[in-house]
Amino acid sequence: MLKNLYPRMYVSSILEITPDLLKSLGLKGVIFDLDNTIVRRDSVNAPPEVLKLILEMREAGFKMGIVSNNSRKRVGAIAAEMDIPYVHRAVKPLVGPFRRALKLLNTDPWETALVGDQIFTDILGGNMTGLYTILVVPMKGKDFWGTRLITRHLEKLVLARLKKYPEVFHGKWD
Repeated sequence: MLKNLYPRMYVSSILEITPDLLKSLGLKGVIFDLDNTIVRRDSVNAPPEVLKLILEMREAGFKMGIVSNNSRKRVGAIAAEMDIPYVHRAVKPLVGPFRRALKLLNTDPWETALVGDQIFTDILGGNMTGLYTILVVPMKGKDFWGTRLITRHLEKLVLARLKKYPEVFHGKWD
């Protein structure tokens, strides 16, 4: 069970996940978490550098989507800005929302990455679905109260164990 909490890769920023990196891993699709992964939870727009990365991935031929526990209004507005499909109110880590996203992208799990900032929702759900999981350090900004009070503390325990596996880390982080 603990293995399902470990990402295949851990990066300090979504900007480290380049089209070349994804191609080198044999991936064709990317499912992104929304809040604190591609957009700050307290913002309604993606940062320009993230929009640029999305454009680069699109130009490189990657299929992309968003899976978020957030509302249709919030997820839909940001997904529209990026022109990518989405699954809202996902109830992650359940595998159903990830499978719906795979159908939207028309990709298989083994050729699709999941990029998220939370171990107990994004990484756990992605691993149970068979995706290539990439954990990112959360963007600066507010967390959902439950995440801030409970989940982030538990994640520190998992991350401490994860440090025993240096092959997971890509680039600089901490």
